[in-house]
Amino acid sequence: MFLFLGLPSAIGSWPPGEKINLAEDYQPYVLEHFSGYLTIDEIYDGPFCILYATDPKQGRRIAYQILESHPLETDINQFCHNLRVLLDQRGLAVFGVTTDGSPLYTATIPQNFLGARHQICVFHILKELNKVVSRILARHRRELKARLGEKGGRGRPKNSENLKVRQQKKQEKYITALFESRTLWVKRQLTEAEQKRLKKLSRGQPLLRALRELLETVYALFDKRCRTETARRKLSKLQKWHLFKRYPQLEAIRQKLEHPNLEKALEFLDDELLEKTSNAVERSNRRHRKMQKSIYRVRTRPTLDGRIKLDMMRDLSLIERVKVVNVLHGLRLQEREEIVKEQTVCDSSKLQKEAG
Repeated sequence: MFLFLGLPSAIGSWPPGEKINLAEDYQPYVLEHFSGYLTIDEIYDGPFCILYATDPKQGRRIAYQILESHPLETDINQFCHNLRVLLDQRGLAVFGVTTDGSPLYTATIPQNFLGARHQICVFHILKELNKVVSRILARHRRELKARLGEKGGRGRPKNSENLKVRQQKKQEKYITALFESRTLWVKRQLTEAEQKRLKKLSRGQPLLRALRELLETVYALFDKRCRTETARRKLSKLQKWHLFKRYPQLEAIRQKLEHPNLEKALEFLDDELLEKTSNAVERSNRRHRKMQKSIYRVRTRPTLDGRIKLDMMRDLSLIERVKVVNVLHGLRLQEREEIVKEQTVCDSSKLQKEAG
């Protein structure tokens, strides 16, 4: 796709009358250093949806496609097919592809990238699981609050109601503390102080202890010291956890653990180079995303397409800039070494004259 651009951009400029041809100006360098791994994800930009394919090891985008609506499976399939053709023309193999948990990629990735590992984003898996945990905690707080009963009227409570009022105030403080410390149940690593606070809040609440124990077991599945097959065996045991029968409130978590996406999220354990999250797409698009804040009103398809191309071309200019900076630093270092040598010779000659 060609685009005529004659105006300067917030991320760089292109000479008037020139055309940006990614197939000739950008893709040869990126594909020359292709790592064999892809991250494919969609980004929503105003009314548009942009499909990106990124090399996570380089941190650079390989291809993109702008859609004017939410993507369908046919759109994803066509995008992956074009990407596969682009790689086949250069004889490049794909060993692994990372996507989010959308069902749009379930059949498309194995169909277009035969033999490649399909990794589901760990971040999205844990995010959905943490949402369920937060809902369980919120429901538990509502149940505790419902047990408090109605508050007394105005004025001092009667002597016979003093004990009840004190218990209500104590329970209200506990419910407030549960709300303020709700992140302790979903946090991956806790400090010693946070562990003490969690233990204090869970005292007398077996459901809360079971919830934290369950989350710690799930996080342990993604330990890189473990292999994929071992992690899957641990997952199968966790799906039959005995406390699921004791606490029906945890049924939503059990259903999440039985989802096939969770098994696919463990593929990276057997491949050190396979990216475990799809965040590489967001990172590579960060500069363009920041630029969009100041030019939101001109978000049309031609300008969006042009600015993405300019941003991708800027990635290559940054590579050359780093090379120039390294050369300049090397020359400056050589000059400093020569100055130090001359100063050392002068100092030694002075000392010899003074000694003579």
